Amino acid sequence: MSRVVRIRRNTRLQRLARLAETRLGLPRTYLSAALLAIVFGALLIAGSLPFENSAPERITCSGPRITDGDTFRCGGERVRLTSIDTPEMPGHCRPGRRCVDGDPYAARSYLQTLTRGRVTCDVLDRDHYGRAIARCRSAQNDLSCEMFRAGYAEARYGGRPCIG
Repeated sequence: MSRVVRIRRNTRLQRLARLAETRLGLPRTYLSAALLAIVFGALLIAGSLPFENSAPERITCSGPRITDGDTFRCGGERVRLTSIDTPEMPGHCRPGRRCVDGDPYAARSYLQTLTRGRVTCDVLDRDHYGRAIARCRSAQNDLSCEMFRAGYAEARYGGRPCIG
């Protein structure tokens, strides 16, 4: 005895198309075009979202322009070293903010010596000033860690300046 399997023709999509055609007066081709646009839009949005395993943004330059002990300009981008805070240059400590004690000129000078040559930064985030918050290296030295170890910086912002 053979069984005949009936294919269900009244799928939800077909019912939706019929509803759009009868109630809204839209031809089925409009519905098909709308569904295609929705699917295409969803794919575009999904393609623009960052993946966890994607590589971080990388900034590289030679001889960056040092602003202070934890900030510099590298390849046209303002970069802030992650996990540390150094003494502010005169007049730059905002009222109500606890600024690091120490010599800001010595901190800036030490960062200049560390960044002679090529500097590579992996961007971790952006701050409210638009600066790249980054873990940077020069001559195999982690700049945040070196500034902290030399006593020119304090560990801040919940991070660890020296990893490993």
